[in-house]
Amino acid sequence: MTKRKITVAVTGLNNIDSPGPGIPVARALKESEIYDVRIIGLSYETLEPGIYMKEFVDKTYQIPLPSAGTMVLKERLEYINSIENIDVIIPNFDAELHNFIKIQDELKSQFNIATALPTAEQFEERHKSSLGEFGEKYGVSVPKNKMIFSANEIHSLTNEFSYPLVVKGKYYDASIAASPEQAMNYFHKISAKWGLPIIIQQFVSGNEVNITAIGDGKGNCLGAVPMRKLYITDKGKAWAGVSLEDDKLIEIAHSVISKSKWKGGCELEFIKSKEGIYYLLEMNPRFPAWVYLAKGCGQNHPESLIKIALGDEAKPQVEYESGKMFIRYSQDLIVSMKDFEQISTFGEF
Repeated sequence: MTKRKITVAVTGLNNIDSPGPGIPVARALKESEIYDVRIIGLSYETLEPGIYMKEFVDKTYQIPLPSAGTMVLKERLEYINSIENIDVIIPNFDAELHNFIKIQDELKSQFNIATALPTAEQFEERHKSSLGEFGEKYGVSVPKNKMIFSANEIHSLTNEFSYPLVVKGKYYDASIAASPEQAMNYFHKISAKWGLPIIIQQFVSGNEVNITAIGDGKGNCLGAVPMRKLYITDKGKAWAGVSLEDDKLIEIAHSVISKSKWKGGCELEFIKSKEGIYYLLEMNPRFPAWVYLAKGCGQNHPESLIKIALGDEAKPQVEYESGKMFIRYSQDLIVSMKDFEQISTFGEF
């Protein structure tokens, strides 16, 4: 079968100790059985390793930071598209999604660039700060949580929470505090990086299990693969994991995607308590950095996302292999200083 040639732009090229999903997404797309994919990398920093990983990324352009706003982003994408003729864009960072969601209709109508993103309402309702309401709306158990805006509020937490508890940033980072002093320390550390509010969540003892899934926006779950972390870094990132046979977890993922009519990739993070209750900790609105495990297990979720974006037929993927592991590793990329100077000076490589 002749593959269809398309150009796909991806963000999240920071393939470091806290990796972005961009390279796993690009890798899965390069192995698509349907599409012959040219990958355009969209980078924020000149030292993102994915810029220089030529086996996965064909060309890279720098784009403005999310804080620059939608107008500047749109202007930059218009320039890039005039050269590359992009078919689909896949943003892979939580913090940038708001901008991409806001301009997704304009990207399609003005530049013919397709996306497969949730609506603004879907994106907002699954925020960590709204997790309680989200769980109640969609019938999922969630640990007790509360937003706080001042470190002074920590002293009164014992009226509602017991230690240990989890201190979480609004976008990233989470730390387990065993005392008010530790909670205070984590509050200042995380808020300095990600801003306010800080989310306080009751700690639940059990096993952490995650699932990567994709919805078509019509209530259909096109794929779901659960995973248990085997090795976790000091930043809480999975450095090794194994796919699980967990019908209950898949059932929950299908239910959430069906009821919310979620569109695009997502990751659901759970704690399975000793009593067997699945507590939702987070719903990340994009593919996880371990999404290539799904491809290794027989479900190519990034390929399904392309089908949704382009309006091609996308059938649900049900079968996958359990007991498949992923293990991350580090290696040194040898890069010419001229390459670094080119992306730094011209914003292209």
